[in-house]
Amino acid sequence: MTRFTLALVASLFAAAPAFAGDNADSRSFTRDGVTYVYTSTAKGDMQILEGVAKPANQRFRLVVRNGWVDGNAAGNHVSFRVPKAEKVQVAQR
Repeated sequence: MTRFTLALVASLFAAAPAFAGDNADSRSFTRDGVTYVYTSTAKGDMQILEGVAKPANQRFRLVVRNGWVDGNAAGNHVSFRVPKAEKVQVAQR
């Protein structure tokens, strides 16, 4: 996998660990200087993530189903198990 694909995959699953219930809402986040803008759409038992990584305008489309992710990112085919969610600690003031 390319560096873009690895960063995209890690970032999407870290930023949005639970996709259930999303309905084509546009989301965005920035990691390592790359801004990812995408939509998450539920279709039956699938979750479809489509978007673009800027500033390079590299498109991606990932289908999450039955614990697997399959799709294309920056022109590369990707297929892998959904990463386990990591706990995020929030500092309290």
